[in-house]
Amino acid sequence: MPLLKAKLALNRMQPQEVLKVVATDPGSEKDFYLFVKQSDHQILDFQKDDSAYFYWIRKG
Repeated sequence: MPLLKAKLALNRMQPQEVLKVVATDPGSEKDFYLFVKQSDHQILDFQKDDSAYFYWIRKG
């Protein structure tokens, strides 16, 4: 679900804008990296702690 919400948000954004995503699903790490590999978007930063995964994605 975090990936779907991120895709919808990115569709509403202008190129070069940055989206911050907070996810709790451990599978999101694989999903987001695969998503940006197949798109023009870029993960600028990734962090995780005991309860969440944080992504900063620049729209391509």
